[in-house]
Amino acid sequence: QVQVVESGGGSVQAGGTLKISCAASGPTYSRRFMAWFRQTPGQEREGVAHIFTGGGVAYYADSVKGRFTVSLDNARNTMYLQMNSLKPEDTGMYYCAADGLVKNWRDESDFRYWGQGTQVTVSS
Repeated sequence: QVQVVESGGGSVQAGGTLKISCAASGPTYSRRFMAWFRQTPGQEREGVAHIFTGGGVAYYADSVKGRFTVSLDNARNTMYLQMNSLKPEDTGMYYCAADGLVKNWRDESDFRYWGQGTQVTVSS
């Protein structure tokens, strides 16, 4: 069974920086694909960034590209999201998701394993 646990959220001013983490455990083959989603107030859950743990290739939502960077630690057990130049619209609950294979990383239903989320609040 795969488990993922998010941490590192907090409250920052617009233009600030946060780095959040997702610690993963369980069989590596069951968590080859990992992603960050966020639930923004008033909006549906949105895929923010995705990374393939086998090769490190990453994809980003247009809304965060150029500002956010997803990465892995050397053991590939922790996924990070470095968030720079934060905007109030980045506010939301950020969730870590993982699975062994996904068809579309933007679809919640493609991921079996989810964390409880970490709150990110960006103030004007």
